[in-house]
Amino acid sequence: MLSRARNISQSKLKPIFHESFLTKITSPYLQLHPTKALKAPTSSSSSSSFSSQPTNTAPPPLSSSLALTRDGNYDEATPKLTVCPGCGVLMQDTNPKHPGYFIRPSQNLNKVRKSHLVHVANESEFSNSLKKGGLVVFEAENETSEVKKHEKPVVCARCHALRHYGKVKDVTVENLLPDFDFDHTVGRKLMSASGARSVVLMVVDAADFDGSFPRKVAKMVSDTAEENERAWKEGKSGNVPRVVLVVTKIDLLPSSLSPTRFEHWVRQRAREDGISKITKLHFVSAVKNWGLKSLIDDVVDLAGKRGNVWAIGAQNAGKSTLLNAIAKSVDAGRGGDGEEKNIVSHLTEAPVPGTTLGIVRVEGVLPAQAKLFDTPGLLHPNQITTRLTREEQKLVNINKELKPRTYRIKAGHSIHIAGLMRMDVEESSVESIYVTVWASPYLPLHMGKTENACTMVEKHFGRQLQPPIGEKRVEELGKWVRKEFHVSGSSWDSSSVDIAAAGLGWFSVRLKGEAALGVWTYEGVDIVLRNALLPYRSQVFEVAGFTVSKIISKADQSLNKSKRLNEAKRKPREPEGTIHPKSSLSTIDSVSSSCQHLQLL
Repeated sequence: MLSRARNISQSKLKPIFHESFLTKITSPYLQLHPTKALKAPTSSSSSSSFSSQPTNTAPPPLSSSLALTRDGNYDEATPKLTVCPGCGVLMQDTNPKHPGYFIRPSQNLNKVRKSHLVHVANESEFSNSLKKGGLVVFEAENETSEVKKHEKPVVCARCHALRHYGKVKDVTVENLLPDFDFDHTVGRKLMSASGARSVVLMVVDAADFDGSFPRKVAKMVSDTAEENERAWKEGKSGNVPRVVLVVTKIDLLPSSLSPTRFEHWVRQRAREDGISKITKLHFVSAVKNWGLKSLIDDVVDLAGKRGNVWAIGAQNAGKSTLLNAIAKSVDAGRGGDGEEKNIVSHLTEAPVPGTTLGIVRVEGVLPAQAKLFDTPGLLHPNQITTRLTREEQKLVNINKELKPRTYRIKAGHSIHIAGLMRMDVEESSVESIYVTVWASPYLPLHMGKTENACTMVEKHFGRQLQPPIGEKRVEELGKWVRKEFHVSGSSWDSSSVDIAAAGLGWFSVRLKGEAALGVWTYEGVDIVLRNALLPYRSQVFEVAGFTVSKIISKADQSLNKSKRLNEAKRKPREPEGTIHPKSSLSTIDSVSSSCQHLQLL
């Protein structure tokens, strides 16, 4: 038997010595570790006879009653593997038409096993692991650890589509989920006078401060803090929640903005929106890693050893992106090399409102027994983005540093931001005022006489003024309503006030005098009058007529080109020498010029 063993490889030795070695080698080990039972060998393949299958990390199937919830895994009793690590929805593999559906990954260990099949010339007669009794048990454990080491997290089908395709394949599935009950899940923990310390990480979008500010949560937390603080002073139990206001996406604001001015502006707006006391204020950029270290230090200090930290904010405010960046920053501080990280946050990031569906516990970021939770984005129906399609949201979302577009405008004239908002200068004590538009560069603008503004909805909304995209969408967005504002300013050097639309952008008004303004948008969209955030204006003024975005310009030019080609095919060929009049078809530039002439008549 030994002479035969000298001429064959180690992998072929396994079946030969199975009966003589296996029971003797592993019996002491199995007495110490009875759960690590080995599979009986099969005759199909000698390489798989002694392989220990890795633990299945895919979530177990859930009943349909458990799947339709947004509670996530904030409760310790909820098994970790039953919740999608990307969005927090409870997972199931039985019904693809229900939330949380996932496909169990297949387990293929062929590639892992190949690395253990060494040529006989490169190995000794009997390996050290065989001599020590570790042929079966210890190599199998190494295989399992290698598989787990390179294992990717199992996420639901919705998160997979968002990560790889940037969209949700079937939006009707989400309608089966109940609305996220913030008061039931998070609110009752924040309002509790006893229990672990609560820290509220309130995330607000710098480019849409008032539209993304969670006013309802701010009022609830402030009222709770005042009530519990009074109880604590009376000697009773009082858990006072700490508020950390995080203004994210500051890389979208002009770099010339003074930090001191911005901090003063934020504190004033937060106080007016409902926060009575801010424990800490931070300005961060998750994309550029600005301000993350100081934020982490303050959160760790406030949470203590057993505190709960709740990340709260409006949909698409950037909570999940921020928490992923925090996890990476913490791991880098602990010596992570970027390839094999000790802390990995798998929260799904996508420029789609409502990416997070349930509460997700982010592991390993905070020390000791402190916990960090990501919560579903709060729905703000007053934001115009909640009414837009995915394609329209791409035009409205701000993802680059804001640039000013300034008009010098007289009374009796109007400015459109796409087909979503319009400002009329109805009366003014001065000859002209400066109006700067701060919005996505992909949104077209138009300036013309107010008396012609009524024709803009009929002729240009859904066409040259997009979004809305298409005439049908104009009707779907609802009624066009007006709000009146009276503004005043004392200097031509800087803007005095902003008129902001939630989820869109704002007009910044600069004047030395008074003016009556009428602002139009769709019914239900929140319009706010506030002190100017950015006092600057462009050095070059926009001209009357259309200022067309690059996306719409290319789309219209492509459409006009196809129309010309189709008409050229339909027209009969004329004899040579025929003099043609100018074509009635025009590019976007000529259309803009004609519309400009129409507005100035």
